[in-house]
Amino acid sequence: MKDSKIETVRKAMLSACIKLADLGFLAGIGGNLAVRIDSELMAVTPSATDYYTMKPEDLCILQIKDLKMVDGTKQPTTESGIHASFFSLRPEIQVSLHTHQPLASAVSLLGLDMDIESQEGKKNIGNFVRIVSYAPSGTSFLVKAFRKRIIKETNAYLLRNHGLVCGALTLEQAIASVKLLEKEAARFLKTRIEKNPNLSHMPQEMKTQLIEAL
Repeated sequence: MKDSKIETVRKAMLSACIKLADLGFLAGIGGNLAVRIDSELMAVTPSATDYYTMKPEDLCILQIKDLKMVDGTKQPTTESGIHASFFSLRPEIQVSLHTHQPLASAVSLLGLDMDIESQEGKKNIGNFVRIVSYAPSGTSFLVKAFRKRIIKETNAYLLRNHGLVCGALTLEQAIASVKLLEKEAARFLKTRIEKNPNLSHMPQEMKTQLIEAL
């Protein structure tokens, strides 16, 4: 499919994927990215493809309403349904990013909503990150669980035992948001460790080392 807008989106996505891979947020073939092209189409990263070897034509162009692929050389990410749900229920969202970044993924194991403390985070993400109940990756069950949690007041969601999904208006904002969320996750985990009564028996030196490692 030769379309100047689609080609521009594909090139921008490739650049963003490299930045995210360098940050360790898209590791190997883990995580995925989607960008809205218009009200009907989105571009998504392919399944099982290393980000450092990805080519523009590998990025898949799908219909948002039914995930039918209209262009691309590879199979789309199995999480396409999550991105399509985000775009459908939040029409202002232009970018949907799913990462396996270390600290935010660790918070997802707790099964808790995560509050946001920084003013920048509250402005671009919301006052909190909502937890999505567990369902196997790449399944309709996970898509349904995700759809139930989407609200206008927050742009980020923790997939239980899995990772993070973040929505944004631009690719640059999406990258900035997940970087900020990693800092928020570190702060959240430190607070949980400091206030956890079950760790009261732990020597303070060991507790300090654990907190400083975050």
